[in-house]
This record gives sequence, structure tokens and C-alpha cells, in this order.
Amino acid sequence: MRTEEEQVEALKNWWKENGKSLVLTLALALAVIFGWKAWQNNQRITAENAGTMYQNLVQAVQLASAPQATDDQRTTAAHLAKSLKDEYGDTAYARFGALFSARLYVDKGDYEAALSELDWVLAQSEDSVMKTVATMRKARVMAAMGDADKAITLLDGLKEPSFSVSVAELKGDLYLAAGAVDKARAAYQSAAADAPQGARPLLNLKLDSLAAKGS
Repeated sequence: MRTEEEQVEALKNWWKENGKSLVLTLALALAVIFGWKAWQNNQRITAENAGTMYQNLVQAVQLASAPQATDDQRTTAAHLAKSLKDEYGDTAYARFGALFSARLYVDKGDYEAALSELDWVLAQSEDSVMKTVATMRKARVMAAMGDADKAITLLDGLKEPSFSVSVAELKGDLYLAAGAVDKARAAYQSAAADAPQGARPLLNLKLDSLAAKGS
């Protein structure tokens, strides 16, 4: 059995050989821990700031979309939407902001700019619901630009089950705008068949209107 002096000497020798690497390992471990906490804190602050800016944008868009909206209100809404993209482009808030921005451009009749915003959302998002919403809005803009056929083809690629009724109804709207009454009726009937009972009163009105017109 080692004496106390031998144990102390062995500990000193071990520390000489391993002390530096142990300190370095502990330092790295602490750096990882504190770095992770700092990253989490930064992410939380970023999300909070983006959320605040998004809420401001929602309010600004409400004002800018009103019939009595002023140029200053429209400018403010556009500035907030752009800032949200520039400063927090990797957040969901920025993608929602781009959808609002596209809406503002449509209100101004600037369809090319609206398409640019919607294409940005489609390029940035991996979420199928977000992609579906952006694609449906893109189809409406394309139809407003006179490309109803391309818009309908764009909708054919949508497979999100929760939007099947909305997509079919939108197809009906686009067909009707293009003068294809029979195709519009078929699309509306498809939408009505999948819609919950009484959930789409406007859709029923569209079908009734087409029935009154005849084939």
C-alpha cells in the first residue's frame, strides 16, 4: 500500500501530465454551454423583435388597405414589410410579411412586384401550407395579369389536402373569369362535394348563379 507521501507525489505527477488537457477540456465544455445559452438567448430576442415588428406591420397594413388610406400609411406598411425581410429574413414572420407586401402591391396594381414577393416566400419556405397559400395568391395575381391558363396550371400542382376545397373553388373563379363556364361549374361542384355541409355559403351562391345562367 502506498504511503500518503507516495499518493501525493503520484497525484502531482498525474497533474503535470494531464492537468493542461483537463483544464482545456473543461474550458471548451464551458464555452459550449455558455455559447449555446447565448445562442438560445439571441434566438429568443430575435423572435421577440420580429414578432413585435410583425404586429406593427399587421396594424399598418390594416390602415394602408382602408379606402381612406393615405400615402404615408401605405409607405409605412411597405417600409415595415421590407424591414422585416431585411432584418429577420429567416423567420416565419418575414414570410408572412412578404405576403402582406404582395397584397399592398396588388392594391397598387403593381403585379410584377407582387409576384416577386410571392416568389420570395416560395423560395424561402419549406412549409407546405405556406407554399400553398403563396401559390394560390400567385395564381390570382397571374390571372389579374391576363395569364388565367398559366394560373390554373399552377394550381394543378397543389396537393395540400387541407386546401383542396379552396383550390377547387379558386379554379372555378379563374375558369369563370376566362369565360369557361362549364369548367367553372365542374370546379365549383368538386369543391362543394368536398366541403363540409353549410361551410361555404358563397360557393353555393356561385353554383346557384351558374345554374340560373344555364349551360
